Amino acid sequence: MSQPLEWRDGDMPYSTAFGDHFYCQTDGRLECSHVFLDGNGLPGRWSRQAQFTIGELGFGTALNFCETWRQWKSERTEGATLHFMSFELYPMHADEIDRALSHWPEIDEERKALVALWPAVPQGIVSLQLDQQTQLSVVCGPAFDGVAAADPIFDAWFLDGFAPSRNSEMWSPELMQSVYQKTVPGGTFATYAAAGFVRRNLQAGGFIVERRQGFAGKREMLCGVKSAL
Repeated sequence: MSQPLEWRDGDMPYSTAFGDHFYCQTDGRLECSHVFLDGNGLPGRWSRQAQFTIGELGFGTALNFCETWRQWKSERTEGATLHFMSFELYPMHADEIDRALSHWPEIDEERKALVALWPAVPQGIVSLQLDQQTQLSVVCGPAFDGVAAADPIFDAWFLDGFAPSRNSEMWSPELMQSVYQKTVPGGTFATYAAAGFVRRNLQAGGFIVERRQGFAGKREMLCGVKSAL
């Protein structure tokens, strides 16, 4: 199941289903690094684990994955593995991913590799072995169902659904509690979102939540941790 897209300002995809852009209009790649990687203490935490699993709510254009994969390749230790599992209701087609990510030459290598392997009709669980140390799984369908059924326990989460005001189901108490349950003790999350109900739902789910400086003039973002006790 796909959603109709509009392309604005050249190659910026816009979701007509949710009335929102897929990434920050300033620079989505830099936002990924500031919010999701830095917000989860990455890449520093990678060096301390032989296996690392990232969960993501909202695969979108694959921008977060490609930037994460790029940094992972430059920082990973020999023999370490990364499993990146994303949950996406409306997976894009390969040509749409290709167009959306062509804006950033920094991830050309990752974009081309992903697009070459992406199925013509993404459905079910798309599982791709991108290299010997990197596995990508995209679970197509409602996020709550996918997270509840997921086998892995996650070290870090990228919470990157559309704006909470436009896609409230992606930030529901039930989903945030499921995310918490699927997180290792000491595991973390990060999100660009700072809405009060999102913070409260994450806290009610069990996370210790803190506010941090947002990206590109955005006043706040949220990060958090699951107590190791």
